[in-house]
Amino acid sequence: MGFEFSKLPVNTLIGADWKTFKEITKGQYVAPDKRTKFFITKCICRILSVAAPLQERRYRKLLANKPLEHDPVFILGHWRSGTTFVHNILAQDPRFGYTTTYQTVFPHLMMSLQWLFKPLAGMAMPKHRPTDNMELAPDLPQEEEFALHNTCPYTYYNFWIYPDKMQEFCDRFLTMKKATKEEIAEFKEKFEKLVKISMWNSRRDVKDAQYLSKNPPHTGKVKTLVEMYPNAKFIYLIRNPYTVFESSRSFFSNTIAPLELNSIPMDQMEQNILRNYMELYDAYQEQKKYIPKGNLVEIRFEDVEADAMGLAERLYKELSLPGWEEARPFIEKYVEGKKGYKKNKYQYDPRTIQLVNEHWGRVLDEWGYERH
Repeated sequence: MGFEFSKLPVNTLIGADWKTFKEITKGQYVAPDKRTKFFITKCICRILSVAAPLQERRYRKLLANKPLEHDPVFILGHWRSGTTFVHNILAQDPRFGYTTTYQTVFPHLMMSLQWLFKPLAGMAMPKHRPTDNMELAPDLPQEEEFALHNTCPYTYYNFWIYPDKMQEFCDRFLTMKKATKEEIAEFKEKFEKLVKISMWNSRRDVKDAQYLSKNPPHTGKVKTLVEMYPNAKFIYLIRNPYTVFESSRSFFSNTIAPLELNSIPMDQMEQNILRNYMELYDAYQEQKKYIPKGNLVEIRFEDVEADAMGLAERLYKELSLPGWEEARPFIEKYVEGKKGYKKNKYQYDPRTIQLVNEHWGRVLDEWGYERH
């Protein structure tokens, strides 16, 4: 059945632990028309967070001191650059573990009580993403920033709840250029924990399994990720900036609106998108030097669309990922099933062209996209 996304009575903080909820919401402005949503979210979070210690005890017993078999594979790129599609393609490989959609909302209810809450989440969850009609379901792969947002107060996705602080959260937690040492250390701790629980949940019985990450905010913290995982593999996606701008504006306005506790005018959101795109792009360009040779592949999304199977094979080869022949039939079945998928088509109006040329012209030129 699923709720209509635009009419959700709560936001995703219902699945946060109580400490994180209090830290994220402390001192923040809640608009008068959002106070009922805040109160309901707070009450549900307080009730559910009582169960968090159950998982914590089990995690310490089973996973805390158990190292990962392999460093992860990270899919990077700005929102709306095709990272979800590539994530879904590679996640067909039975070797790859991932964070599920259910886990992103209820990260503390994975190793206990999942049997109870996952079916309920499945009934309440919209069946498709509101922006691009891509399928949603509790066990499907999802970007882990949503889960981090419910376990750690130091994430960029705080702006989904409080868009008036979008720039502050960008500088502190998207690029981490203003993050403290303590904040970075807590991010590392919470992310490592998330990865281990994700692997336990999705691939605990798979020998030689590897974590597959898809998370646009990671694009701005490559140096931190390499510090954690020196042999991690990285896939960076770039897409036509005109499309990215149009799609990002639609994505942030349509998807954020049901979750936010205050709001900003659309022209301010546009300026934030324009600025933060370049912040993310420049942070990645500066930090990719820390990735060891042979551990990074950069691709244009348009090339993925033209030949998804060929690009998948290239990724396995250039990143020295094992198991291509075993994974091929699973990936091929998925790709074949998506051939009838109708993506959004964008008509670039003069204002969009002007804004992108003015603010992102350097990216157009560096990646060979034709200027309009």
